[in-house]
Amino acid sequence: MTVATAPSSRRTDRATVVAWGLWDMGSAAFNAVLVTFVFSVYLTDSVGLNVHTSATPSTWYSLAIALSGVAIALVAPVMGQRADARGKRRQSVRSWTLLTFALMLALFVVRNDAPDYFWVGITLMAIASVTFELSEVSYFAMLNQVSTRENVGRVSGFGWSLGYFGGIILLLICYVGFIAGSSGGHAGLLRVPSEGGFNIRLVAVVAAVWFLVLALPVMFRVPEVAPNPELETGGVVSSYKVLIATLKELWHTDRNSLRFLLASAVFRDGLAGVFTFGAILAVTVYEFRPDQVLLFGVAANVISAIGALACGTFDDRFGPKPVILVSLASMVACSVVLYFVHGPLMFWIFGLALCLFVGPAQSASRSFLSRLCEEGREGQLFGLYTTTGRAVSPLAPAAFSLFTGVTGSDRAGIFAIALILVLGLWLLTRVRQPS
Repeated sequence: MTVATAPSSRRTDRATVVAWGLWDMGSAAFNAVLVTFVFSVYLTDSVGLNVHTSATPSTWYSLAIALSGVAIALVAPVMGQRADARGKRRQSVRSWTLLTFALMLALFVVRNDAPDYFWVGITLMAIASVTFELSEVSYFAMLNQVSTRENVGRVSGFGWSLGYFGGIILLLICYVGFIAGSSGGHAGLLRVPSEGGFNIRLVAVVAAVWFLVLALPVMFRVPEVAPNPELETGGVVSSYKVLIATLKELWHTDRNSLRFLLASAVFRDGLAGVFTFGAILAVTVYEFRPDQVLLFGVAANVISAIGALACGTFDDRFGPKPVILVSLASMVACSVVLYFVHGPLMFWIFGLALCLFVGPAQSASRSFLSRLCEEGREGQLFGLYTTTGRAVSPLAPAAFSLFTGVTGSDRAGIFAIALILVLGLWLLTRVRQPS
């Protein structure tokens, strides 16, 4: 018999939902500012210039992040399981978030005038990637605590949209205040000194504080869960034994959940590929200037946020599976059109149309799994959700590389991403809608 979440573990009022969603908004400080747009570029294109090895700085950085991905895949389901077992889900979010904040803050020491700082920087980023995703496992598991079966889609979409808006706001603050218009040893509207990379190091501090401030409400507002003795384990080794036993149990009694984990891992990799390679395609295929890419990135995040927020209602009314299927099919259709059109205007139109469906697919995927979870085991299943996503994460980059390499044209990469989305769509058709 599964031990259900105690009634006191739920709080579904509006203030709690907002407190929960603010963590999503704060997390953009790590995902958008540090990983995607600012600090990773600073490490590879500025700090890394002092490194003289046979491998490029980008190669070393990619290797560090890849190793962190392996660590996440190995430990995420066990950490989620142990938090569920011991009734420490909120404590898990708090601990891993605070540790991530400290690591983000430590990036301030990474100057760009000596090679040793590069190794410090990629090490901090790799470790922070692990702690961030472990905090995300228990945070995602909280979704059932702050929503009901009737509104879980809207709540998930609300949080996901706040994440997009948070990224937009913070990126604009950092770009305008600390990066744009570098001249005379100063940068940004605030004319921050740029010597030794000070302005970018200050961005890391701003991002860390942004994350902490917006993450604080969930640490106190969402109740802690009750312990689940069925999952209780001793050491780490026994935790893995419980995990293996759970996978065997799912294989015999709930293969639908396993099918969804596989399908979502594939189509989520396709969704990630849209943002990973979108900027590259905009420049190399559709003749975008660098400043246009930044503007398109802001617009794409706004559109994705609106889509996630709007489709929450459809999720609750029709279920998450139709939302994901329609979103993926629409993205494939937009990809086909994009392959045949030319010029910046066409990319603005059909690229943004494609982005409209990214947010709904991401949000509905989270709500889909929350509907599948047995109460008291959410952390464990969301840990597996993270692990399967990591396991297939090389899929889209490999397909993109293969298609562009064989054809000698970046335009063929559009079909590579579409192929991953089609595969994820087909796999999802084999998954039953959660009741």
